[in-house]
Amino acid sequence: MDKEQIGRLSTEVCNPRSRQMDRMEICELLTLMNEEDEKAVQAVKEALPEIERAVKEIICALKNGGRLIYVGAGTSGRMGVMDAVECVPTFSTTDEVIAIMAGGEGAFVRAVEGAEDSQELAVEDLRGIGLKKEDVVLAIAASGRTPYCIGALKEARKKKARCMSLACNHDALISQYADVAIEVDAGPEVLTGSTRLKAGTCQKLILNMISTTAMVGIGKVYNNYMVDMKATNYKLADRAKRIVMECTQCSEKQAEEVLKGADGSIKTAVVMLLTGVTRTEAEEKLKISGGFVNRCI
Repeated sequence: MDKEQIGRLSTEVCNPRSRQMDRMEICELLTLMNEEDEKAVQAVKEALPEIERAVKEIICALKNGGRLIYVGAGTSGRMGVMDAVECVPTFSTTDEVIAIMAGGEGAFVRAVEGAEDSQELAVEDLRGIGLKKEDVVLAIAASGRTPYCIGALKEARKKKARCMSLACNHDALISQYADVAIEVDAGPEVLTGSTRLKAGTCQKLILNMISTTAMVGIGKVYNNYMVDMKATNYKLADRAKRIVMECTQCSEKQAEEVLKGADGSIKTAVVMLLTGVTRTEAEEKLKISGGFVNRCI
């Protein structure tokens, strides 16, 4: 894609509504941004069928020992990293959801010049994490043409892993390399070319959907409670206790005692209380059920 073609991308063109934003009153500009942000939600809604298809395939991959691997550069890469790292405390994931970004960990806080333009760097990074055919590689690129992401999908295809893409332009180049291509278009940014705005919002919304529904699909949620959450601080320990109380209608004291007996596992504690079994029996029930609490009761 040449420079002229890049300039025609929806994420790169000028938004006529904000052409004089430097002369707007603060309230006027905030109102405009709020109105433009609403377009991100609608754009995601229109892509729900593709998002659903992606989630179904990701659930299948996770159940078969695969991983969901986010790949991106710049803001897109950071969105992937944020979603992946939040899965650890929320769902007690180990390496089920991971992220790599152009330029490595340091690029999360400071851009690494030229990293996103290298397909070879993506190949090296995927080989570094031992990409396997059971994995799903989801490449995230606002422009839909980032070389690093294209290189990642090419390598994923070589390894026979599932290839998915998320672009914030229609007819994106990256879609040509994906088995499942998610494309959203929320229109030109208020600040021309600043894809951390609406494009980033679309990416955040979609990644929230993908990781959350995928975790539901592999049994890490009971009702609407995060029963696989890691209680790593006082707030989360209190939340764990409240989850057990609300799921089982037990007393605070009972919740504390059973959580202690379950070595802090909310899921195990809930099954113990709802079925009247021991910790060992509850763990066995969960193993047989594939981790789904509702199948144990």
